[in-house]
Order: sequence, then structure tokens, then C-alpha cells
Amino acid sequence: MKLSARNRIKGKVVGVEKGQTTGHVRIDAGGGIVITASITDAAIDELGLAVGKDAMAVIKASDVMVGTN
Repeated sequence: MKLSARNRIKGKVVGVEKGQTTGHVRIDAGGGIVITASITDAAIDELGLAVGKDAMAVIKASDVMVGTN
């Protein structure tokens, strides 16, 4: 798979929650970092996402906001 996005984080699926049209997938990237993505239920099915499967979070953003307490 070729992508222009450079932020590719490999991990394991630790949660899949489908909704009416959009679901949430949680990927454990290690080191206590869990990335949550909102994707369509159809994409969850097409990708065969399930707990325990390897997956990759691909992040491409034109803006990143950073804050502190």
C-alpha cells in the first residue's frame, strides 16, 4: 500500500464499537498509547477489523493543535 501520509503507527486492535453508521476502533500502539479512530461501519467490515488483529493508524493532518493545563 502506498500512501502520502508519513505518520503510520502500527499496533493491535483493542476495541471495535460499531454504531448506526459510524464506529470507533481503538489501536494499541504500545507504550501506553491507544489511538481511537472514527470510521464507517462499512469500513470496519471491509477491513475485517476485530480485537487482536494487527492494524495501522495512518494520520494525515493539515493542522495540529497543542495545549497545556
